[in-house]
Amino acid sequence: MANEALLPPLDGHRWISLHDEAGDQYLFDATFLLSGYHCIYGNGCPSIEEEPDHTETLGCCVHGAHFVDEEDLSTVAAAAALLDDSNWQFRKRAAKKGGAFKKNKEGDWVTRKADGACIFLNRDGFEGGKGCALHLGALQKGHRPLDWKPDVCWQVPIRFDIHTDDYGHDTVFVRAWERRDWGGGGEDFHWWCIEEHEAYTAPDPVYKTSRDELIELVGAPIYEELASELATMEAERRAIADALDGAVPVTLGSARGTSTA
Repeated sequence: MANEALLPPLDGHRWISLHDEAGDQYLFDATFLLSGYHCIYGNGCPSIEEEPDHTETLGCCVHGAHFVDEEDLSTVAAAAALLDDSNWQFRKRAAKKGGAFKKNKEGDWVTRKADGACIFLNRDGFEGGKGCALHLGALQKGHRPLDWKPDVCWQVPIRFDIHTDDYGHDTVFVRAWERRDWGGGGEDFHWWCIEEHEAYTAPDPVYKTSRDELIELVGAPIYEELASELATMEAERRAIADALDGAVPVTLGSARGTSTA
């Protein structure tokens, strides 16, 4: 069973502060990174729409993806060119529409939609497999999905938030992605996985399962220091659990530091 070890909960919501050689500060949400959160797409995820998706195939892809810059768009366009009809359900529809990307009303580049969700999202019953065609295509080629997908898609559920002071020094928050991060539309989600106990059932903590994503965001040196700090915290909590000899069975329950007995 996932998270079956008897782990005492963190005392409140904990953060780890690290500095790089340039003097920039990184603040990591230790509570979330030590939790057993994982994406449950296709395994109970009812999507973020107002009505639950009983096919469990829409996930958080219903609105398509926004690109952060031209490099992001170019990366995905190059990856899309490597897909074919065997792994991308709507490839022909994208070609008919003039491509998988368009500008929205605000002038931002986004992925087109097909049948109510991102045009790269294969639906249940597609022979090539349900889920993101870019994700599936990358795995088939032996590549990392994060090298093929839009930045926002591979970063969720990790939020990378940079604040720069008057002297040019950055404070970087690495935390769980919350409803508010989507703007006003986030409050319209009937369900958001970061807030739900059902998504906290992975046998390994987030800092291990999302290792590649964290390294991509903060670099290997900072990640290795972070992993060392988190491993120490994890070991301390396990030692306390051993001392209790199983008297208080506790597992991490949510990104907000709650626990379930």
